[in-house]
Amino acid sequence: MEMMKLALMSTFLFFLLFSTTSHAHLAPRTLLYSFSKSSTNNNRSLTTKELWFNQTLDHYSPFDHHKFQQRYYEFLDYFRVPDGPIFLKICGESSCDGIANDYIGVLAKKFGAAVVSLEHRYYGKSSPFKSTTTENLRYLSSKQALFDLAVFRQYYQESLNLKLNRTGIENPWFVFGVSYSGALSAWFRLKFPHLTCGSLASSAVVLAVYNYTEFDQQIGESAGAECKAALQETTQLVEERLASNKKAVKTLFDAAELEIDGDFLYFLADAAAIAFQYGNPDKLCSPLVQAKKDGEDLVEAYAKYVKEFYVGSFGVSIQTYDQRRLKDTTLNENTGDRLWWFQVCTEVAYFQVAPANDSIRSSQVDTRYHLDLCNKVFGEGIYPEVDATNIYYGGTNIAGSKIVFTNGSQDPWRHASKQISSPDMPSFVMSCHNCGHGTDMRGCPQSPFNIEGNARNCGSPDAVEKVRHQIIEKMDLWLSECHASDV
Repeated sequence: MEMMKLALMSTFLFFLLFSTTSHAHLAPRTLLYSFSKSSTNNNRSLTTKELWFNQTLDHYSPFDHHKFQQRYYEFLDYFRVPDGPIFLKICGESSCDGIANDYIGVLAKKFGAAVVSLEHRYYGKSSPFKSTTTENLRYLSSKQALFDLAVFRQYYQESLNLKLNRTGIENPWFVFGVSYSGALSAWFRLKFPHLTCGSLASSAVVLAVYNYTEFDQQIGESAGAECKAALQETTQLVEERLASNKKAVKTLFDAAELEIDGDFLYFLADAAAIAFQYGNPDKLCSPLVQAKKDGEDLVEAYAKYVKEFYVGSFGVSIQTYDQRRLKDTTLNENTGDRLWWFQVCTEVAYFQVAPANDSIRSSQVDTRYHLDLCNKVFGEGIYPEVDATNIYYGGTNIAGSKIVFTNGSQDPWRHASKQISSPDMPSFVMSCHNCGHGTDMRGCPQSPFNIEGNARNCGSPDAVEKVRHQIIEKMDLWLSECHASDV
């Protein structure tokens, strides 16, 4: 009877505390990113209710006290009041339009956790300025973003304590991220170990790479001999047609607007890479290999895939690859492309250049193409400080602790992640035919969206579930150690 009374009191307290919160809102802006498209289905998001708080613009200045409004979300349905853990899901390089109902929902239910998610500064609705001039982008960096997360974490914990009428209490926190936000997750634990019990760094690109030739090489490995050969022949044929009648070949791909040949060839290279990165290799390889066997026009077969899948189903805008559009400094639905290129051009590079030998992408997508883009779009003197970034964070030699690294075997980004375990930082690789970017959180394929990160369509569901079990074991251990030490 006493237990029942306690349960009822806990439930009443929960609704009393969390159902009456009010927050100010910024003016809405229309931003068309992949999550916002999927969130029209309520099952695909844990929440899309926007919340706001005032964030410091420059964490490194003792004199500049400017603030901006930063968007965040909270999901409390599974929260075990008052001492349940808080999961901080980091948003990355796009508009953050809610908390996706991927595998974090499963973990939150298992651990009785609240889930909060902070939009990355400058992206989506969290822009400090009304335009994205190069001058205005000077506060856009991973270092500032990490301090944003630390300040938000403290703000949210204090807000929770206030609601619970207590002081000085710390819930156990755990941080999550995929891809660039996966790197932020690892770096957050590295730089602020006292603010989180641990981190999950899924497909975390912790190594800044100047010329990232391994990206293209992994595409070749993931494609297999037949598909790789078909892709290489397709690239050669496209280059020949560009030399003889560039307007015709660009029109074939509905990409005549890409006047710069390098932009067009980058677009075609990305279209192939995305099939392996997000777990859809057969969408690309099956028709292309068959076309080669049947003696059909490979360029036409590839154009069909690009238009129907990459642009059609996957939803990529060709304008994303147009350098002229990247110069646009107005805030609009495509602003995120310019913002990420700024981070690429100043901090991390990841220049996806063609390897010297056996390349799939065109050799015209080289270092000079990337450097020219950086200078044309952002001005002279913009250059990625890759060495400084790796010295600051450690690259794959990151000197952290209690960080789980995960990668998919087919993901071209895995070579910028930590793939070898070290003390207190295990690294797990999920090996299967379509295990790609963020498979542990997103399932297979990684696009389109899988509710709760369902892994049933992975080439080896058992391989994914095995890694998830290992993640849970580490989380259980590190959260319990937090409880024991009152962190």
